[in-house]
Amino acid sequence: MTPILDWALPIALFMLALAMGCALVRLLKGPSAQDRVLALDCMYLSGMLVMLVLGLLYGSKNYFEAALLLALFSFVGSMAMAKFLLRGEVIE
Repeated sequence: MTPILDWALPIALFMLALAMGCALVRLLKGPSAQDRVLALDCMYLSGMLVMLVLGLLYGSKNYFEAALLLALFSFVGSMAMAKFLLRGEVIE
């Protein structure tokens, strides 16, 4: 690993954890359901990026596969929540 990555990756992990904390506050405090869904999407994205940074930090391919699965599940969950908020039911 290069010397720049030695200090950049832990800083990136800290910043992503901070972003997840801010999104968690909005998830718990959000005045509407749309705010909560958007905060959950932000947490999914931050979690996926944490997985990618950990994959770079440890040099393991398993983290990249986990990030791909998290992205897939977050997309499906976001679409289901959007449909539920729009129509009131998920399966027609």
